[in-house]
Amino acid sequence: MIDTNNIPQHIAIIMDGNGRWATERGKERSFGHQAGVEAVRRITSECTRLGVKFLTLYTFSTENWNRPADEVAALMGLVLTSLEDEIFMKNNVRFRVIGDMSRMPAEVLKKLRQTEEHTAQNSAMTMVVALSYSSKWEITKAVQDIAADVKEAKLSLSAINEELISQYLETRFMPDPDLLIRTGGELRISNYLLWQIAYSELYFCDTYWPDFDAKALHTAIESYQHRQRRYGKTEAQVESEK
Repeated sequence: MIDTNNIPQHIAIIMDGNGRWATERGKERSFGHQAGVEAVRRITSECTRLGVKFLTLYTFSTENWNRPADEVAALMGLVLTSLEDEIFMKNNVRFRVIGDMSRMPAEVLKKLRQTEEHTAQNSAMTMVVALSYSSKWEITKAVQDIAADVKEAKLSLSAINEELISQYLETRFMPDPDLLIRTGGELRISNYLLWQIAYSELYFCDTYWPDFDAKALHTAIESYQHRQRRYGKTEAQVESEK
């Protein structure tokens, strides 16, 4: 049973396995991505019901631009068709996007910005889509921006600390993830939120993303709730502070 008093406030997910799910069914990879959108709808609704405040979904990495052109085109088309008002307005969910928007097709970027604006007043949960995103790109950009501000005397070297660096990242508007979930059986982070998950709890499962449902989400949260988050302290210290 899930402890409703210990729900992770921020869940980040690497939605892996769409292509393999489709291939095992004799379908094109794009069929798996379409099925993955249905999983996004299910998990968004369930996270909102449980009281999760931020849900960050790794949708498309900067490295994914290297995939076959037809698959990239299909994914961009899917972004356009999947940004429906119903999932956001029905669940009172705000939409945000992080990533290198300079590479986005104009039509897709326009739809992303329209959805952000239209859902800006929703308050139950914020769904953050990491699109054309990689952590190394994000950190490199943050270093460049900090260096530029130092050069222009807007910032002193002594002011640079962990908190300031976080304010230069794409994710500056939300807390770091409490729980990172990766579906699809792979045991790696794939250049995702490397700075932000320094103390996140990690959960890996074999379930392909199109099959990930409320029950699978509950299992991940239950695993999280059975762990002790120590942030470098000893178990005894944590217990004494309760």
